Amino acid sequence: MKLGCIIGRTLLILTGLFMWITVTAGHSSAGDLADILKSGKLRHLGIVYANFVTTEKAGLDVELMKLFSAHLGVGYEFVETNWQNVLADLTGKAVVPKNEDDIEIKGESPVRGDMIATGFTVLPWRKKVVDFSDTTFPTGVWLISRSDSALQPIIPTNDISKDIEAVKKKLSGVSVLTLKNSCLDPDLYGMSSTGATVKLFPADRNLDEMIPAIIARMAESTLMDVPVALVALEESPGGIKVIGPISQLQEMACAFPKTSPNLRKAFNDFLRQCKKDGRYKSLMKKYYPSVFLYYPDFLEKK
Repeated sequence: MKLGCIIGRTLLILTGLFMWITVTAGHSSAGDLADILKSGKLRHLGIVYANFVTTEKAGLDVELMKLFSAHLGVGYEFVETNWQNVLADLTGKAVVPKNEDDIEIKGESPVRGDMIATGFTVLPWRKKVVDFSDTTFPTGVWLISRSDSALQPIIPTNDISKDIEAVKKKLSGVSVLTLKNSCLDPDLYGMSSTGATVKLFPADRNLDEMIPAIIARMAESTLMDVPVALVALEESPGGIKVIGPISQLQEMACAFPKTSPNLRKAFNDFLRQCKKDGRYKSLMKKYYPSVFLYYPDFLEKK
């Protein structure tokens, strides 16, 4: 009798353990829409970065993901990550860019989130790893310097290729701060051929800190994407100046594992509705009011 009770209890414990492992294992990997609806939670991978994700865990992308979670009828969870690990946290693959168009897989990593929403630039090498949503933000990379720098802004020509060439001609002997494995990677923009002294910003520090770093004279200039530059120009008027573009016009979007086509489609449908009913424009005005000065027709583009 005692033996039967012990066996019964053991089977009950093992059954409960098996169910717990099954649920935990299912939640530890990125799932498609059906998996997220079943789990009851959307895990948002974000990086503290400009006004997309603030230190208070607010921002444009945080609000957007909370709206999307509510639209799906599931809970919301913010999962903080960084530029070096964000793709591994989504896909389970640790990757680094070999060049503008290709990647190298360095190993495997635990999956921590279901989608990336953090002012994430669409780059050719990233497309090898993830699928992107419709455009969420217009961007590009500018060269920024201190106001007292000898570098002078170019005279725009209305031809961005010529403008980029004019900026690069100014860089011989100039120190330029960059950030590897990000949208500010010097290899993406041929910085080695400009004669610039390329300085790598520490990988464990936030991209937002690069403009304060040049103000503190860590370098004379820095590569910087448009959203961060817009925030810095608003917060530190007179402290920095825009020399000109280093890249063609770019786009930001949310990123999904290639195994999550239904989640991506659900988000695109949701985003289009937000753009149509004015909710997305309200968010952009709240967090990036000056973006409409530079990209006045962004939300009208299909």
